Amino acid sequence: MSRRIIFDGLNLALERGTGIATYTRMLAGIVRDLGYEVGIVYSSPRRPARNPLLREIAFFDATDAAPVPITREVWNALVDQIHYPMGVKPSAVALSGAVITDQFARRLPVHDGVFIARNLFANARRYFSWSGRFADLAFETRPDILHCTYQLPLRAKSACNIYTIHDLVPLRLPFTTLDNKRQTYDLLRKIAAEADHIVTVSENSKRDIVQLLGVDEKRVTNTYQSIEFPREYVERPDDLVAEQLRGSYRLEAQNYLLFYGALEPKKNVARLIDAYLLSAVDVPLVITGAVGWGNKAEAKLLEELSEKGRIYYYEYVSVPMLVTLIRGARAVLFPSLYEGFGLPVLEAMVLGTPVVTSRVSSLPEIAGDAALYVNPYEIDDMARAIKTIVADAGLRAELVQRGLAQAALFSVERYRQRVAALYERLG
Repeated sequence: MSRRIIFDGLNLALERGTGIATYTRMLAGIVRDLGYEVGIVYSSPRRPARNPLLREIAFFDATDAAPVPITREVWNALVDQIHYPMGVKPSAVALSGAVITDQFARRLPVHDGVFIARNLFANARRYFSWSGRFADLAFETRPDILHCTYQLPLRAKSACNIYTIHDLVPLRLPFTTLDNKRQTYDLLRKIAAEADHIVTVSENSKRDIVQLLGVDEKRVTNTYQSIEFPREYVERPDDLVAEQLRGSYRLEAQNYLLFYGALEPKKNVARLIDAYLLSAVDVPLVITGAVGWGNKAEAKLLEELSEKGRIYYYEYVSVPMLVTLIRGARAVLFPSLYEGFGLPVLEAMVLGTPVVTSRVSSLPEIAGDAALYVNPYEIDDMARAIKTIVADAGLRAELVQRGLAQAALFSVERYRQRVAALYERLG
């Protein structure tokens, strides 16, 4: 059995994280529990210091992550591209404990080794764009498996190289992403042709990968996903949740609707707002999520409606407060146009909150019979569903019970079994 696995840190370095960061953290933790050594390779804006202590300090230094002057950035990129055909040797970061890292505890996945290379992910993409080749990573100790948790033009020499493709949204809904579609397609086709194996997170995504990229279905494994909130967040008494909602957000428990996720075209926030207004329900809508792109209309509308007290918008809330918001909501609304998995649906079910979601892509696969479904392109349909979920206490109670049962299909233990089977097969 393979014993050493290295994951990419592409999304792990982001302070507020992403769904893929959540995926990578959980995967790394499970792999470590299964007895593998876990390494994470990150990108850094500057060349790693030769001094081990300075390298460790720089890894946690916010100022070291500050933008490099443009002239220096261009020079670094040119120098790196000259060397990329010969491969990249990431530098090991010895986490000796010299830096106090308590505040990063929830961001850093469990690991046995950390590695960095200057502008690794951007350089690898540049290299692929002009050469059509993956960047070769040469670690001092060869890993058995390099697992890229996103489509990246990287591979490790003499290792089993596997890639997670969460979805093919850039190809299925090209108007909802900013990717260069030709480059994205070329990279996905290259991965399809050369990967030792491809991992995905739903049967819907697996079908897309097989059909659009021409991959033999035997080379694609769906592990689904799972989530696990800290017990202290989940087990807070209901009266404490209600107190936190009143004190922090002036909200009453079970008396608001919730959407959370990035404000970007795929999430369908503009139609959701229109549907909420059309429904004329007497409970506020809470929206929380980072500002994405293509959302000028939504941002303006949110500002106007926030002033009127109809909609509450928070760009960012911490994980503990997000759990509180989910638990206190009358329902979670998630009318996305397309999802590889749809973590908010599972998270709401785990926390005992009813869900209204779309009957497209992977979402019915994840929610099963535990959601009220809508056509995400039909505002009238969404408005009717909002009125129904607000008014029908019996339906909400039924969806809560169904949701808890459905969420059990994606438990951490079941996910662990699927991951163990994947790596045992590859080993």
